[in-house]
Amino acid sequence: MKSAVENIIRWIPLMLQLILNVSLVILAGILSALLVKELIVFIELLFNNDSNDYKLFLANILIFFLYFEFISMIVKYFKENYHFPLRYFIYIGITAMIRLIIVDHDNPMNTLLYSIVILVLIFGYFIMYITPRERS
Repeated sequence: MKSAVENIIRWIPLMLQLILNVSLVILAGILSALLVKELIVFIELLFNNDSNDYKLFLANILIFFLYFEFISMIVKYFKENYHFPLRYFIYIGITAMIRLIIVDHDNPMNTLLYSIVILVLIFGYFIMYITPRERS
């Protein structure tokens, strides 16, 4: 009886890992399709001479690179033996906030708040970098 329970307990993490991996592959496929869609919209905006709305153009660039970064995160997850390094989340956060400042810089208060968020993320990265890591 005890052996059956141990087998079930041993299979639970493996099944959850399989579910996670399959979900991430599906998510990567969806994000890739959306990335291609954004690329098509980006090209249409580039060659459409009727509208000179640079904010829409910059917003589409922002969305394109966010899709690209999340696909890169999924690839990194599989390359790092099923582990998401925290520093990549911080990188994505910093670059997303910088792009948001580029797109939405009309309101000075929002720009200041976005800058504070970037500063907090940089401090978090610095603390993570100087903290000794546990080796297991």
